[in-house]
Amino acid sequence: MENNTSLQQQLLEAGVHFGHLKKKWNPKMLPYIFAEKKGIHIIDLNKTVDHLQEAAAALKQIAKSGKKIMFVATKKQAKEIVSECAKRVNMPYATERWLGGMLTNFNTVRKSVKKMQSIDKMLNDGSAESLTKKERLTLSRDKEKMEKVLGGIAQLSRLPAALFIVDIGVEHIALAEAKRLGITTFGVVDTNCDPNKVDFSIPANDDATKSIAIIANYITAAISEGLAERQASKEEEEAHQHDDTNENEAKARRLEQEAQAEGSGRSRRGGKGNSENSGATKRRVPSSRRPSTK
Repeated sequence: MENNTSLQQQLLEAGVHFGHLKKKWNPKMLPYIFAEKKGIHIIDLNKTVDHLQEAAAALKQIAKSGKKIMFVATKKQAKEIVSECAKRVNMPYATERWLGGMLTNFNTVRKSVKKMQSIDKMLNDGSAESLTKKERLTLSRDKEKMEKVLGGIAQLSRLPAALFIVDIGVEHIALAEAKRLGITTFGVVDTNCDPNKVDFSIPANDDATKSIAIIANYITAAISEGLAERQASKEEEEAHQHDDTNENEAKARRLEQEAQAEGSGRSRRGGKGNSENSGATKRRVPSSRRPSTK
């Protein structure tokens, strides 16, 4: 409970509770509105804490399972914060602009990413030296433009399992594409949005830099924990496999030694038996050769 109180205090200090003007509200946000002050809606921070922790726990599990979570925030005050958070946990992000079809037309987008990577390779390995100065400059400019939009998804080889969105109103295209593909959505939802449009809504101020930063950092910390747990369980599994291999090898050696010992024992016993038999054969005289008593 103490943690919740301190988290609530941090959210309060960051201004997470400040919503939009009353006239701009979405009635579906009513359950998350605590009060109205000077024409501005105040978000209930108890609800924010609950929803934030629920979203963080779900994202932690997704990260632990080894799947990708894509960060989406193209509004000016969120861009830098969100891209830094995504880079910290090595997750894909879209912070410049959302390319229509980035998810629904993923294969075409991947082709553009490959084109960008091949231009980059040409410029770096010297194969562009044969081109004229103007052609090289054009290539560089093309690469820069593509890097700006596609840089965040360059390492994304398949569709992400989840989207973390700041301002679901602004990112409505990304949200629609995710919904169409059945991708789980997490969103920072202000008083002017419909919280039912995302699978996990976090009621909070999505305009103030401090508010965006505290929520994005909290989510990133949870993802980081999930990744650390995944790594730890991987190492544990490898250690178990190593132990099992050693155990099996020792068992095999033991069985081999036992088999060898048994084999040599048999050959010794077999040799002894043969000598006894040959002695018996020598002593036995066939009846036809026995001397006559007559």
